[in-house]
Amino acid sequence: MNTVSDYFGSMVFDDRVMRARLSADVYASLRKTIDEGRELDITVANAVAEAMKDWAVERGATHFTHWFQPLTGITAEKHDSFISPSPDGSVIMEFSGKELIKGEPDASSFPSGGLRATFEARGYTAWDPTSYAFVKGNTLCIPTAFCSYGGEALDKKTPLLRSMEALNKQALRILRLFGNDTAKYVRSSVGPEQEYFLITKEMYDRRPDLRYTGRTLFGSKPPKGQEMDDHYFGALKPRVAAYMEDLNTELWKLGIMAKTEHNEVAPAQHELAPIYTTTNVATDNNQLTMEIMQKVASKHGLVCLLHEKPFAGVNGSGKHNNWSIATDAGQNLLSPGDTPYENAQFLLFLCAVIKAVDDYQDLLRISVATAGNDHRLGANEAPPAVISMFIGDELNAVLEAIETDTPYAGVEKTQMKLGVDVLPKFNRDTTDRNRTSPFAFTGNKFEFRMLGSSNSIACANIMLNSAVADTLRIYADRLEGVEDFETALHEMIRKTIKDHKRIIFNGNGYDDDWIREATEERGLLNYRTTPDCMPHLLDQKNADMLIGEGVFTRAELESRCEIMLDNYNKAVQIEANTMISMVKEEIAPAVSAYTATLANTIHLKKGVKNDVACGYESTVLTKLSSLNDAIMSKTVQLEDTEEDLRNIGDTIELGYAIRDKLLPKMSELRVLVDQAETMTAKSYWPYPSYGDILFSVR
Repeated sequence: MNTVSDYFGSMVFDDRVMRARLSADVYASLRKTIDEGRELDITVANAVAEAMKDWAVERGATHFTHWFQPLTGITAEKHDSFISPSPDGSVIMEFSGKELIKGEPDASSFPSGGLRATFEARGYTAWDPTSYAFVKGNTLCIPTAFCSYGGEALDKKTPLLRSMEALNKQALRILRLFGNDTAKYVRSSVGPEQEYFLITKEMYDRRPDLRYTGRTLFGSKPPKGQEMDDHYFGALKPRVAAYMEDLNTELWKLGIMAKTEHNEVAPAQHELAPIYTTTNVATDNNQLTMEIMQKVASKHGLVCLLHEKPFAGVNGSGKHNNWSIATDAGQNLLSPGDTPYENAQFLLFLCAVIKAVDDYQDLLRISVATAGNDHRLGANEAPPAVISMFIGDELNAVLEAIETDTPYAGVEKTQMKLGVDVLPKFNRDTTDRNRTSPFAFTGNKFEFRMLGSSNSIACANIMLNSAVADTLRIYADRLEGVEDFETALHEMIRKTIKDHKRIIFNGNGYDDDWIREATEERGLLNYRTTPDCMPHLLDQKNADMLIGEGVFTRAELESRCEIMLDNYNKAVQIEANTMISMVKEEIAPAVSAYTATLANTIHLKKGVKNDVACGYESTVLTKLSSLNDAIMSKTVQLEDTEEDLRNIGDTIELGYAIRDKLLPKMSELRVLVDQAETMTAKSYWPYPSYGDILFSVR
C-alpha cells in the first residue's frame, strides 16, 4: 500500500517534476522567472509546455485549461484538447509555449462592473508561473491571471500578485536599512482554516432554500443544538471520518498540505486547516479545497455547505486567515525572537501592521463583506464587525515601555504544574489566545478571523498586503538617509504606538461595553452590513493608497465596488423570492391542510357527542389559522417590497433599500413561519426540520 509520501503532489507539476524533466538551463531560467520576476523567454516556455504536456498525458490528461478566478468568487475553466490532426488521418498530442502563456476566454459573460460591455467579448488569461500546474480529472489545469482586452484585471489573482509585489518592494527597502543585503525577495504566506457543514444529500434535496441560496431561510430551533458542547473536538462519526480520509487523499495528490481536521462547535460542523504557504499558492489551494470538499461529499451521499450561516441558532462557518511575511531565506519578519524588546526590526514590522490595520480598518472590513457573512459577524462564533488587534500581554508591555520611555521589566515564563508527576512539564506561553479578536497575533503571524467560509482569501490578503506595503513605504521614506538611524527608528516606533494604540484591544470582543468603547471613545469603525461598508472602497484615502501601490486602477476599484454590491443585492433578492415561493407553494398549503384536519376532527367529535371536549384541537386550530393568515399577509408584503425594489437602478441605493426594507420583512416572515412549524404536525410539514438535518449524518 502506498504511503502519503509516495503520492503527495503526484498530480502537480511542481519543482521536483520540473527539475527532473527540464534541462538545467531551462529550469534555471524558469526559476529566475518564478523567484525574481524575470521575463519568460518563448523558447523556455516551449520547453516547459512540452514537458508539462508529456507529464500530464502520462496521468491521463487529454485536455488543458487556463484555470482562473473571475470576480464570481469561484474558479473558471475552458477546456481544449491536446490533439492536433496528422496528415495520415491520425492525431498527435501537441501543446505549445504560446498556448501555455496565453489563453483567450470570453470576457463578456463574467462580472466586470462596467469594465466590459456585453458586446466586448475579448479577454486574456496569462500563465502564473509562481503557482504550479496540476491535473484534475482528465485536464491539465494551468493557474492564470485574467484580464480584459484593455488590460484591466477581471480576476482576483492579478491584484493579489500586484499586492505581493508591492509588499516585496517596500519590505526589501526596510531590510536594507537593517543591513540585510542578501534577501532577494519577501513573500507573504497564508494558512486558511476552513470551516464547513456536512449534511445528507437526502435532506439537502428536500430543502429548496439550501439548494437555491446555500442556507436555511426557515427553521425552528431543535430541542438540542450546540448547548452541551459535545460535538466540538468529539470523536468523528464513521461517515464523516471516511469523508475526511478521502478528502485528504485528493488534496494531498494535488500537493495541498491539509494538516488538521476536527469537529467544530455546531452539530454537523467541521474544520480543515492546511500548513501555510505563499499567499497566491494558498489562495489557489483554498479555491481547489472548497471545490474538492464538495465533490468528495457527493461521493459519500453528503453535501458540503460553505455558506457562512446555513442554520440560525448555531455557529456559522468562518475561514481564519493566518498571515505572515518572510524572506527567501526563511526569516520570518513577524517572529519576535526570545527578546522582542531588543528586536528592533521585528518591532518595526509589528508597528507597520498595527498602523496599517488602524489606517485601513475599513478596507479589511470591506474585504470580508458578503450577504452571508453579514449574518455571522458579531455572533458568538465570530468577531464583531469592529476591527481591533490582539497582541497579548508581553508585546503590549513592550509597546507600553517604548511609548512611555520606561524600562521593560519583561514577562516571567511560568512552568505549568498539572498536579500529575507522569505528565511532562512545559513553560506556559507568555500570553493567552483571544478567539473574539478579529485580528490576533499568534506568535509569529496574525490571524484575521473575519473571513466567511465561502470567501476567496484573495480579497483579504490584497488589502492586508497593500496596507502593510503602504506603511513600510512611509517608514522607508522617512528612514532612508537619516543621520542617526537608531534615534529616528526609535522615535518612529514610539510615534506609531502612540498614534495607533486605539486599535489594540486584548479583552472580550463580544462585550457590548467594548463595542460602545470602540466606537464612542476610540473612534473605531462599525460597519455592520455590506451596504454600510462597501461604498467606502472608493473613499479618497483608500483609492489613493491602492492606486498608489499599483494594486488597482481607479476603473478596477469602481468595478469591484459595483460587482460586490450587485452580488449582495442579488443574493438577498434570491433569498426573498425563495421565501415567497416556499410559503405560497408548500408552507401555507401544508398549514391549511393541517388546520382542515383539526377542524374535521372537531366536527367528528361533536357529531358523536355535542358536549365532547375539543380543547386541544380548538386551541391549535384557532392559533394556527390566525398564524397562517399572518404568514400570508407578511408574504404579500415581502412580495410587494421585492417588486418595488426592482425599480431602483442605482446599486448603492438598492443595497440600502434591501438592508432597510427587504431584510426586516424577511425576518418578520421567518418568525411567523418558524412558530407555525412548532405547532404543525410533523407529517404535514413539507421540509426536514433542523433536528433532521443537523443530526442526520451517522
